[in-house]
Amino acid sequence: MKTKKRVATGGITHETSTFTPVETNLQSFHERQFLRGKHIIDELTGTNTPIGGYIDGATKHDFELIPTLLAAAHTSAPAPRAVFDQLVAELVDGIATAGPLDGVLLWLHGSMCAGDLDNSEDGVPDAEGHILTKVRDVVGPSVPILAELDIHSNITPLMIEKADVLLGRRSYPETDMAERARDCADILVRIWNEGLRPTMALHQIPMVWGMNQVTAHKPMSEALTKLLALEESPDVVCASIATCYFLADVPDMGATVYVVTDNDLAAAQRYADELGQWCYDRRADWHFEMMSTRDALAQADRDGKYPVILADMRDNTGGGSPGDSTGCLEAFLEAGVRDACILNIADPESVQQCHDAGVGANVSLQVGGKSSPLQGQPVSMNARVVALSDGCVQYDGPMFAGLDCNLGPSAHIEQDGIHVLLTTLREQPFDTAFARSLELDVKQMRYIAVKSAAHFRAGFESWAGALHMVSEASVHDLGNLPFKRLNRRLYPFENEPAE
Repeated sequence: MKTKKRVATGGITHETSTFTPVETNLQSFHERQFLRGKHIIDELTGTNTPIGGYIDGATKHDFELIPTLLAAAHTSAPAPRAVFDQLVAELVDGIATAGPLDGVLLWLHGSMCAGDLDNSEDGVPDAEGHILTKVRDVVGPSVPILAELDIHSNITPLMIEKADVLLGRRSYPETDMAERARDCADILVRIWNEGLRPTMALHQIPMVWGMNQVTAHKPMSEALTKLLALEESPDVVCASIATCYFLADVPDMGATVYVVTDNDLAAAQRYADELGQWCYDRRADWHFEMMSTRDALAQADRDGKYPVILADMRDNTGGGSPGDSTGCLEAFLEAGVRDACILNIADPESVQQCHDAGVGANVSLQVGGKSSPLQGQPVSMNARVVALSDGCVQYDGPMFAGLDCNLGPSAHIEQDGIHVLLTTLREQPFDTAFARSLELDVKQMRYIAVKSAAHFRAGFESWAGALHMVSEASVHDLGNLPFKRLNRRLYPFENEPAE
């Protein structure tokens, strides 16, 4: 009887902003996703997540998938070193005690850091490199380690050294999470059956990739075409572009290209360098100017294409912002728009007042602007409580399709035709499921403000009349972030490399 191959899976995933006031602790992981053992399989089977894709791969190729730990938190500040060490220890112990293994499939982010980064004894600027090192130490040099990474990764030489294969998502919004995980499983099977010897090379591009990254549109679609053409080369196993996560003040922050060949390091490096140079030559194309909400409203009314979506990119909770900036709300109120909504404002205090008052009540609220003065001032509202919920829904997809989410106690309020969804926990709107759970039919709105950079597009863009990227006051002002740890000069910054 043929013995099944045995593969451990799990991960620690956190996109870490070193500029946000939003703290990270162990509860942060429990609030978003904290699963152990068989619960990982039970909850993620059939979902558009990396683990969902690994489960699909195990079914397709008939190998045994051994779940360990999955801990994921919303983007926020570096986790304390003690919390990080606790998570890493549990993940590594689960892998170490899983018995003889034929492979490891991990879900990592690619831009995590932890601890006090000003303290060399405590800070971990390259958390994924640290995790991969610990996993490599327990499985040894011959067990393949493969990991799927976010497109917004800061890839380091240590990550390349310790993993056999790193595979980045190539869509933004990132709707290909399960697909890329299935690709990881396919490559693992090639290692077993074909004697594939994956060899990775890294090109660190001296630039910060701006937010002109949506892969369905130019110019990003042209970068994706180049990437896919590269993967058609017979000696290339896989290739990835990481556009970087620019809100992390760590040495290796910056865009990268990383390429895997079959035992040909020179070819892998040549391919990575060529594509990396192509990206750098077009460095200005990856950036664009954003208008204010007020200007975008005026432009929308001139164009007359509705519904219009106004994406507040700086207060994107998916990038680590607090999610309570008030710029969009103030602009809506000043303009006197109707059939308008804002998704979502994180404001536990206002949520509690709404729950205390009950559905149908009129409440006086100070909405938003509570996390930092940089997020704007709280806005006075006399609003009607339309609906209340516990904040628990299941995503429609395509991004995170089938995955349960929890935004904590939440409320739908309305004043003069402006609807606001208030949440306890931070989350950007991936689709309309959460709004529907609070009796808001977003598609019937004329003006829709979302606190998101691009992921909202997966669930909104197909039916929008127009879409504008807007910029309002936030803790994440790219032009004024005090970087001090970068190891090289990066376009368009004028930074000097840290000593």
